[in-house]
Order: sequence, then structure tokens, then C-alpha cells
Amino acid sequence: MCLTLGVMTRRSPLLIPSIVLGIVLIVIAVIYFVDTASSLPSFFPGHSAGSSHHHIKHGVLALVLGVGCLLFAWFQSGPAARRAA
Repeated sequence: MCLTLGVMTRRSPLLIPSIVLGIVLIVIAVIYFVDTASSLPSFFPGHSAGSSHHHIKHGVLALVLGVGCLLFAWFQSGPAARRAA
């Protein structure tokens, strides 16, 4: 006798991209927290040659968005809701 729990998982097409984007945004947040404005890559918003300023608000925003993407992926990867018979 084989018992199955009937748990069905849904696989959203946005699951993998949201995980990748979340990790990238968290890495960007760490770069903003660690590097000064002059050390940032030139394509980052807030890059300023010769500046010793840290862009904390940019880092906080990137961190919040990254965690939000990972939370979205977590909720999308959960089991599908069961319907009452």
C-alpha cells in the first residue's frame, strides 16, 4: 500500500529569476555598504570620483529589494493550496 499526501508544488516561471535577482541585489547592497563613492563601479548610481562618502540609503534599498525578491521566491515555491472536496 502506497500513501501519497497529495501535495502539489507550483513552479512559477519567475522563481529562478527572482532568486538570481535577489542574490545580485544583496551583493550590490554589500558593495554599497563597504565601498566609498569613489570606489564604486562607474555604472553604479552614486559613483563620484574622489568622494569618501558611503551611500547607505542605496545599500538599504538594494538590501530590501533583494530580500523582497527572495521572499517572493520562497512563497512561490510553497505547496499549492488544497481544495475542499
